[in-house]
Amino acid sequence: MRAAYSFDNDDPAAAQRHVLLAEMLDPFTFERLAGIGDLTGRRCLEVGAGGGSVAGWLAARAGPHGRVLATDLNPRHLPIDQGYAVLRHDLTSEPVPEPSWDVIHARLVLAHLPARATILGRLADALAPGGILLVEEWVSAYPAVVLAAPDVAAADLVERYHRIVVGKLLPANGADPAWGGRTHAAMLAAGLGDVRTEIRAESWAGGTAGAQLIAVNVAQVGAGLRAAGLTEADLDRLCELAGDPALVIRSHFTYSTMGRR
Repeated sequence: MRAAYSFDNDDPAAAQRHVLLAEMLDPFTFERLAGIGDLTGRRCLEVGAGGGSVAGWLAARAGPHGRVLATDLNPRHLPIDQGYAVLRHDLTSEPVPEPSWDVIHARLVLAHLPARATILGRLADALAPGGILLVEEWVSAYPAVVLAAPDVAAADLVERYHRIVVGKLLPANGADPAWGGRTHAAMLAAGLGDVRTEIRAESWAGGTAGAQLIAVNVAQVGAGLRAAGLTEADLDRLCELAGDPALVIRSHFTYSTMGRR
């Protein structure tokens, strides 16, 4: 049986999640993909494509003689007029779409899938000779995320919220918040060469996309937060803090790991 995904695309807050994630992560992702070189005419696969921002970027660079396929278990947030094809696809039970690919990218996907190492191996096998696999994951399994807060109570609440999400809710649904740190070894085990990892983190002040994700998480996993002991007043306060510039939190660590077949 498939483990439940914590952030279902059918949830009303999912569209905002994709907007915020793109704002937070696209600059680093585009920097990494640009480092591959000229993508004109390339065959590119974007798995777990979410809102489609990366697929659109790839399509613009692959051009009319290239091919970009964006897949998702639930592709409802993927526009169909951005120069890439869209496919409903289950990474856990279906083969990687053909043909062999010059570039495969997966962001914040594999850590949520219990068979993550096996799936990474199948993605590696789907590369054309010389093809690149880029896997990007948040490593969030670290405490002490608050850098500044309006008061001690606010800091304690945000830290408690973080411990619940990362320590209870995500693992209960099959996710591994630390797996990004093992992606490098998994790529080597899959036979890829020239494997390199870059790690990035920054501060997120209230009102920025990173802090606003707290409010989206409250909307999407509020039931789990309540079951773990947070009150309605706690959840309301978290949403207020998400927009308060007096709160500054450390971002999760983004592990961006690239390997070549």
